[in-house]
Amino acid sequence: MEERKKKMKTIRKLLRDDNAFGVVEIVLIIIVVVALVIIFREEIMSLVTSAFGTISEKSSGLINT
Repeated sequence: MEERKKKMKTIRKLLRDDNAFGVVEIVLIIIVVVALVIIFREEIMSLVTSAFGTISEKSSGLINT
């Protein structure tokens, strides 16, 4: 009987602990970010390709000057 009370006390303590909720929130944020990356993959790739193209053009202009 005493063992059961200890287990119940431990369960209540864990339910009141807020640290576990932080982990769940972080996992949910990661899931949302991954989903957005998957959904907008083409747009992101286009943006990155354009940015690196511009950087390449500008840097070659500086080097050749």
